[in-house]
Amino acid sequence: MYVLDSSAFINEYHTDEQIATIPLVKEELEGEAAFRFDALEGSGMHLHIPEQDTVERIERAARETGDLAELSETDVRLVAAAFELDARLVTDDYAMQNVAEKLDVAVEVIARDGISEQRDWLFQCAGCGREFDENHDRCPICGSSLSRKNPA
Repeated sequence: MYVLDSSAFINEYHTDEQIATIPLVKEELEGEAAFRFDALEGSGMHLHIPEQDTVERIERAARETGDLAELSETDVRLVAAAFELDARLVTDDYAMQNVAEKLDVAVEVIARDGISEQRDWLFQCAGCGREFDENHDRCPICGSSLSRKNPA
């Protein structure tokens, strides 16, 4: 089973395997990509709504990797659907790939190279330079903004 992100519809992804997605994906599509969604739904594509417990598990994993702020509700629910269905996630989104990798969800990329390694991001203060494992609105020490930093 393959769970399709909006990029799969936009880039005309095709597989002979069973496919699924979530209803929220349709809201991200327009034009030919939206017609493609409707056609696949009409030909048997499974629409899956993940359980809230699974969504919360994905959010925790995304918080741990530092990707939560980069993910939309649709992104989180797509990873949750792939997790529940024990499916391969089809996406070009790097943050989704990183969270999926942390949860041992297989990923297939479409138009871009996939991630080369799973990362747990750090957040660095623009003012005092301190680093934090979790993202905050402001640095708890000096109040400056934080930016995501590659831990390598």
